[in-house]
Amino acid sequence: MHFSISGTLPSGQLSAIPWRRTGVKYTNNEAYFDVVEEVDAIIDKNGQTIFAEIQGYIDCCIKLSGMPDLSLSFMNPRLFDDVSFHPCVRFKRWESERILSFIPPDGNFRLMSYHVGSQSIVAIPIYVRHNLVLKSGEQSRLDITVGPKTTMGRSVEAVKLDICMPKAVTNCSLVVNQGKYTYDTVSVASTNSTLETTIDRVHFTISQMAVSGLKVNRLDMYGEKYKPFKGVKYVTKAGKFQIRM
Repeated sequence: MHFSISGTLPSGQLSAIPWRRTGVKYTNNEAYFDVVEEVDAIIDKNGQTIFAEIQGYIDCCIKLSGMPDLSLSFMNPRLFDDVSFHPCVRFKRWESERILSFIPPDGNFRLMSYHVGSQSIVAIPIYVRHNLVLKSGEQSRLDITVGPKTTMGRSVEAVKLDICMPKAVTNCSLVVNQGKYTYDTVSVASTNSTLETTIDRVHFTISQMAVSGLKVNRLDMYGEKYKPFKGVKYVTKAGKFQIRM
């Protein structure tokens, strides 16, 4: 048998860049970057931070024609404690200049993940004040106030607290100033043991803010002559966020 090998790849097939095919064409050339940060924290009953760190990632939606070569820079890249990259990122360029240089895959992908906390002070974006008095066989009281703390003027949205009641608590009748509450009965058994309550999980979302202070400086494109539309969106939300009572 005889084979002939062409020196060029068929149109629309894999290029010399394994994560990007050739012949990509778009009518509207666009590049979107979502900077998402999740705050992991443990707050003690006095409101003091016991533990706090940020798990962040940058997700991309790249719809660019041809073979664009992108460079993404940050205002403050030194705040990263640990990073991991998509294979498209040129790691040596990052090590020397702290610039993300890459030929992107087509479509949606995670450009990088990062961690902030071991070398930086993580600002907690909300506060939770609480006063709980639980007594077996008597009427008990639960006071909780939640508000914004370090949000750079942004609104805190989708705030939710998951409060784990003792098994002896069979029902709750609460008054809320904002929002609403639901209650799931855990048990109907009474007990003389200590009644312990925990805020097992705090949920929140803050749009257009990265709580670490991370900001994209600029995005430059080489290798193609058109000017793409570029957009960056920031979101901060609760990760493993717990309040000790």
